[in-house]
Amino acid sequence: MLPTLPLLLFLLLLLPVPLSPASPPAVQTCQDFIHCLISGGGGFPSNLIYAPSNPNYSTILESTIRDARFNSTSTPKPSLILTPISTSQIQAAVLCSRRHDFHIRIRSGGHDYEGLSYSYSSQFAVLDLASFRNVTVNRAEKTAWVQSGAVLGELYYRIAKRSPHLAFPAGVTNTVGVGGHFSGGGFGFLVRKFGLAADNVIDCRGRILDRASMGQDFFWAIRGGGGNTFGIAVAWKIRLVTVPSTVTVFSVVRTIEQNGLDIANKWQSVSSKLPKELSLDLLLTTTNRTKNRATIKIAIFSALFLGKTDKLLNLMQSKFPELGLTGEDCKEMTWLESVVFHGGFPSNATVEALLDRSKNSPLVWTLKYKCKSDFVRGDPIPESALLKMWEKLMEIEPEFGGILMFPWGGEMEEISEFRIPFPHRGGNLYMIQHMAYWSDEGERHVGWLRELYDLAGDYVSREPRSAYVNYRDLDIGMNGEEEEGYERARVWGEKYFGKNFERLVRVKTAVDPENLFRNEQSVPPLPRGIRSQRIAAGSQFDRCTL
Repeated sequence: MLPTLPLLLFLLLLLPVPLSPASPPAVQTCQDFIHCLISGGGGFPSNLIYAPSNPNYSTILESTIRDARFNSTSTPKPSLILTPISTSQIQAAVLCSRRHDFHIRIRSGGHDYEGLSYSYSSQFAVLDLASFRNVTVNRAEKTAWVQSGAVLGELYYRIAKRSPHLAFPAGVTNTVGVGGHFSGGGFGFLVRKFGLAADNVIDCRGRILDRASMGQDFFWAIRGGGGNTFGIAVAWKIRLVTVPSTVTVFSVVRTIEQNGLDIANKWQSVSSKLPKELSLDLLLTTTNRTKNRATIKIAIFSALFLGKTDKLLNLMQSKFPELGLTGEDCKEMTWLESVVFHGGFPSNATVEALLDRSKNSPLVWTLKYKCKSDFVRGDPIPESALLKMWEKLMEIEPEFGGILMFPWGGEMEEISEFRIPFPHRGGNLYMIQHMAYWSDEGERHVGWLRELYDLAGDYVSREPRSAYVNYRDLDIGMNGEEEEGYERARVWGEKYFGKNFERLVRVKTAVDPENLFRNEQSVPPLPRGIRSQRIAAGSQFDRCTL
């Protein structure tokens, strides 16, 4: 049974429970942690705690592992999996984690690109929020409350079933968890019209904190500052957006023999300048793979237009005639059906497929993969360099390799880089996701992807070379011990957050100075020796009420 409390954004770190001088030593056994949960005031039911000896342990652990790269015998496994069904049980897990210095990782949908929500090099527990999946839509107010364990497919389905004219601007993949997605920004085909998912998080409330009591800096940080850093978000209030009853989609393929390179090159200059109602993505990849090499280069142009086909055709003829779009290429449907169309499902799938949370939905999540991200600013990638990157995709190393490009512009051009921690706004033409998918045991595909990434280095954002935190990439840096953690974190932190990184550090230092919520790329607090002067030297800081 799901909790009957109001839907909350619990930032559970901030519970006013100080540690006593008689607290146990920093490192405690797993049994001590369990005892605290069950008998030490936590009230955590034992049937919601899974150890490796439990016959259901592997099923629960693997249920939302979305990257088979981290589902191997060599992947560190949690000592425990905790599956709370009430907010008081989440509180208990946090308190016992703090009391016994027993590390916890938070998992909502399991899509962390480096598996950080369910793996760690030392003893740890996974706190799985899968039971927290309520979605409550207020059609008149055009808002919704959604719990962090819900996945995007559930959110979209519940919204559209309340009104076909309401939607939410977030990602394409139905099994992505709300908690991690919102924490890092979150975008999809509506980004050019309405901005990021995190741009449309408008409030949070509960018995512990709401938006007013947490202070504006804290509220700012949790919307795009990265997951597992500032606390546990149990629920979010979001602003819904209005969409027409009929939208138009297409996905057309052009080979290099069909002027695919020229069209792709033109796309770089056009896509970010199209009207906000049209989002047109580009995937460069290959097909007809033989034993040694792929033989056909293809460019796939996929779009969502908030309107009907005739208007779209007129627009494309005016702005991008090189693509040669025809009426036969286009399909009219509801916005919810467009999510299925772009979500990797079979062509006969219905909207109910969005409710399938299984690891095989879509099938691509049974593979291993590694991705890296870039932002192209100012000038497009030269055609010769684009061709060189495309040639790299012809190599046989991964079973699937691709360069996926998402156009910016529109609303993203108008929002300040400081509005939330996500800074990649005006001046960016598009974002790139470099991808490799495979099923064998070899890690050589990761090396291949790094080579592909290197080919783009001279033509993307520089100083720093920017990246998207929800496409997590440990290649760009990891945290170290406390005294060196801040300087090491700046390396990757400025790539994800730009000038916002320093403000995030100040928030972290104020609300989680002991770094209870952490992973290999979580924002660290300042080292103890420099905390007071660095915070005092920063901008006015609304410290949360503890």
